[in-house]
Amino acid sequence: MAGSLAPVFEPGFFSSSPVHVALIVGGVVAIVSGVVGTFTVMRGQAFAGHSLADIGTAGGSAAFLVGVSPLYGFVTMNLIAAGAMELIGIRRPRGRDLATGIVLGAALGLAALFLYLDTTHSSTTGATINVLFGSIFEFPSSLVPVIATFSVVATGIVLLSYRPLLLSSLSPDLAAARGVPVRLVGIGYLVSLAVAVSLSAVTIGAILSTALLIGPAAAALRITKRAPLAMAIAAAAGVAATWLGILLAYDSYDWAPGHRGWPVSFFVVTLVFAFYLVIHMSIGRSHGHGHPSVGTGAA
Repeated sequence: MAGSLAPVFEPGFFSSSPVHVALIVGGVVAIVSGVVGTFTVMRGQAFAGHSLADIGTAGGSAAFLVGVSPLYGFVTMNLIAAGAMELIGIRRPRGRDLATGIVLGAALGLAALFLYLDTTHSSTTGATINVLFGSIFEFPSSLVPVIATFSVVATGIVLLSYRPLLLSSLSPDLAAARGVPVRLVGIGYLVSLAVAVSLSAVTIGAILSTALLIGPAAAALRITKRAPLAMAIAAAAGVAATWLGILLAYDSYDWAPGHRGWPVSFFVVTLVFAFYLVIHMSIGRSHGHGHPSVGTGAA
């Protein structure tokens, strides 16, 4: 058995402590991204998710300057940004995009400053690479409980507010007519989105984190319109892409150009894109032959 697994699992994969931490953190973050990402796609707020990833760069790079984990910087900055977006106004799609764009512009200016200071005035090496592209193999095991806590918060908000969140995502006007506190539900969702994006950013990097948040969820909603099933599919697809990406990154140490290893984020994003492309083409082909989509169930 060991000989048959050798071509796939390079020596030391199962005994490596950094790999164990990467698998745990990556798996947990992928589940959170699948759950929150499903509602992000349903609410049409992919731009907000992408913007929070970029906005969080300012917090992650600032954290390096003060000598703390980028995770805390990402979460703090994204929560502030989510509050600012809500304060400016996100009740309608046009207002959401306007508020997001305003906050994004301000945060990118800060990110440029902090990344410059990280590079020129800080003794920390690789800060820019870690913030932008992640460093899951360097993630300290001491932060695993913190990741777990943030994950519980993000998924807990979504699950506890599931019915009003679902209704307000599908029809804000109908939700308001039925007495749903749409704004309060929206604030709760933004908090969960800010945390989920932050977790994804420290896993596969700020500029690529949206792929894990949006890709599996978008593919899942092509398969089914039932939100619980879509969340499960998105979470499973995200975990599979993350774990396989970790394996490929570990194996790539001996690939060209040799003894460097390819980034985990590259593999995760590529696998997520491939998964979405396969689902998109499969569903499109079934429509072309006159068969109904798998995802015709009621939400």
